[in-house]
Amino acid sequence: MSVASPLPHDAARLHVTGQARYVDDIPLPAGTLHLAFGLSGVARGRITGMDLSAVRMAPGVVMVLTADDLPFANDVSPSAHDEPLLAAGAVHYIGQPVFAVVAQSHLAARRAARLGRIDYAEEAPILTIDQAQAANSRFEDGPRIYSKGDAPAAIAAAPHRVKGRFEVGGQEHFYLEGQAALALPQEGGDMVVHSSTQHPTEIQHKVAEALGVPMHAVRVEVRRMGGGFGGKESQGNALAVACAVAASMTGRPCKMRYDRDDDMVITGKRHDFRIDYVAGFDDAGRVLGVDFVHHVRCGWAQDLSLPVADRAMLHADNAYLLENARIESHRLKTNTQSATAFRGFGGPQGMVGIERVMDHIAHHLGRDPLEVRRANYYAEAAPAAGGAGGLSAPPFTPGERPPEDISGKKKQTTPYGMEVEDFILHAMTDRLATEAGYDARRQAVAAWNAAQPVLKRGLALTPVKFGISFTLTHLNQAGALVHVYQDGSVHMNHGGTEMGQGLFQKVAQVAAARFGLDVGAVKITATDTGKVPNTSATAASSGSDLNGMAVKAACDTIRDRMAAHLAERFGNDDITFADGCVHIGQDHTLTFAQAAQSAYAARVSLSATGFYATPKVEWDRIKGQGRPFFYFAYGAALTEVVIDTLTGETRILRADLLHDAGASLNPALDIGQIEGGYVQGAGWLTMEELVWDTKGQLRTHAPSTYKIPAVSDRPAVFNVGLWEGANREDTIYRSKAVGEPPFMLGISALMAISDAVAACGPGYPALDAPATPERILAAVRRVRDGI
Repeated sequence: MSVASPLPHDAARLHVTGQARYVDDIPLPAGTLHLAFGLSGVARGRITGMDLSAVRMAPGVVMVLTADDLPFANDVSPSAHDEPLLAAGAVHYIGQPVFAVVAQSHLAARRAARLGRIDYAEEAPILTIDQAQAANSRFEDGPRIYSKGDAPAAIAAAPHRVKGRFEVGGQEHFYLEGQAALALPQEGGDMVVHSSTQHPTEIQHKVAEALGVPMHAVRVEVRRMGGGFGGKESQGNALAVACAVAASMTGRPCKMRYDRDDDMVITGKRHDFRIDYVAGFDDAGRVLGVDFVHHVRCGWAQDLSLPVADRAMLHADNAYLLENARIESHRLKTNTQSATAFRGFGGPQGMVGIERVMDHIAHHLGRDPLEVRRANYYAEAAPAAGGAGGLSAPPFTPGERPPEDISGKKKQTTPYGMEVEDFILHAMTDRLATEAGYDARRQAVAAWNAAQPVLKRGLALTPVKFGISFTLTHLNQAGALVHVYQDGSVHMNHGGTEMGQGLFQKVAQVAAARFGLDVGAVKITATDTGKVPNTSATAASSGSDLNGMAVKAACDTIRDRMAAHLAERFGNDDITFADGCVHIGQDHTLTFAQAAQSAYAARVSLSATGFYATPKVEWDRIKGQGRPFFYFAYGAALTEVVIDTLTGETRILRADLLHDAGASLNPALDIGQIEGGYVQGAGWLTMEELVWDTKGQLRTHAPSTYKIPAVSDRPAVFNVGLWEGANREDTIYRSKAVGEPPFMLGISALMAISDAVAACGPGYPALDAPATPERILAAVRRVRDGI
């Protein structure tokens, strides 16, 4: 069966030979025009005048558009309609599009866009968390609070307490392919849009609004993206809308792509956080009560900040049973780029907060951090009904709470009231710690640090428990369209988008398995809103879950029709699809192609749609109660690092990862996602630093000033394993999502650096992220000299 086979990415050969076609590779019709934005030069103010005469007179310029020239909606927001395509009177950050140039070439448009003269009545920008708090500049009417038990009382009564403040930086997506769009005007005012987007239906919706037409007049096609990471969930709206408006006005195809500098200056990034915490705990390090305050810098427009901040709150427990917890979240409005979706969607920020608390508790008590973490784990899952995905509770070591204390007598719930039924991290942690030699390496690190005055090593094992589903419940749906042709080949389309993660290959394997075919018989074509309507974004790690189930439903409908036809034809209803054939009882076998031809000749439909809606999810974000997730994906990472206490440099020496992919649809693709997720997560917390100056200008706006992990930054020893165990929930072939969860394995790198710094003296490192050389040096001084 094709499912569970470690097959290569369906377009791998096209990628490495340069044949894979992206938006910028599509051959352009004659007369295609190109767009570029003229950008705001101030972070906050009102436009008092614009002189665009030099822009209009520049070589190759065909048209210049301002907000007043737009025929219908001037909005590209995915949520609150607070994000104009072109600034209308006020500007809110440096880099905000103010006018659009339509020219005969990309270079001509870019050159002309720099010639505009804009006058502003400047106002003092709100740039920092402190400034936003002082000005009460926020989204929503106040802080959102989720709670369980009585955290203040539990903290006050606890024998030990720690408190601290943790700054967590943002992150640039740095997808290989920048934002791009191409609009092709059609007859009757219709529009076809090619967009590098994770959300084709949202592009369709925003373009239709901008053109004043129904959604059926706009068709959006996405063959592939050169990376997305959440940065193409909403940030592609502006390019697609601008191209469509210009194409409608000129009657000519219009294309736009951001150069890298423009991309980084214009588009949103990961939300940066300030996390204040107070935790009370006992002598064993068990958390008795914890209080978090999240200060979230959202940027100038709402975008997706509310669900991002919500998900951070939903992951403030990570793998730990918190009986008394309070999480308060402030969503702050600032004159910076509108922060947006990024792999993990707030989950990593919430999760790294509780990991900091566990690290701080262990330091306070002088205990092994892994011992403290395990003491706070949820109880191991009891076997599932029927054994599907069930795991026996492993032996527990003396001093730990037996799983039966909780799982056998009362429900264990998250701070938002969801029961945790599938927890497997006790067994996963045992296996990883044993196979990676945690105890021996802990001793070796201690011996090294005792003997080495300059180079200090650190070791950390951290867990991941990540919820899978959109927290906006209605997005948990997907559709598919499947055709079987007379020759037995299968053509398929679904609502998910391919951004390099292998979604198309996984779903093709599902279809092949349903028909008993080799995966080579199945072709998935570009995601197209004209084939599958009302698609959800390919986000929330749900691409395979949702679209795999929708395709399964469509394939099963066709297969059942074929089986019914063959049963009637041969007088035998024992029908099996396997190995490229259809077996009818013991006496008859047809190739799949012959079976398809027979069904076609009998006028049996060989085309079907499929639909899937995730069950069980129900969530009230205002109350902070419900079941926002269908299930949890788990993982654990052990990282060893070395730091230079003279320079602050750090290097990851070794990483051992164990990740829960359920019954993996494709182990090769899943391991690739785990490797990439870890490196990207470690990059966020160790080297990727966004810097704005006091005027609000992004200074890290190019590869020359913004550092991402390179091939030489990967661990010298890099071991990745998949946890064997089917999903308890009825997902596609009992697999689990593997998009976002591995990102948080990178948290172990930050905790390992903190462990190395802690070897320099008695103080607690209180290391902020990203742990750049400057921050590491400052932390070394704090713990060693108390400075």
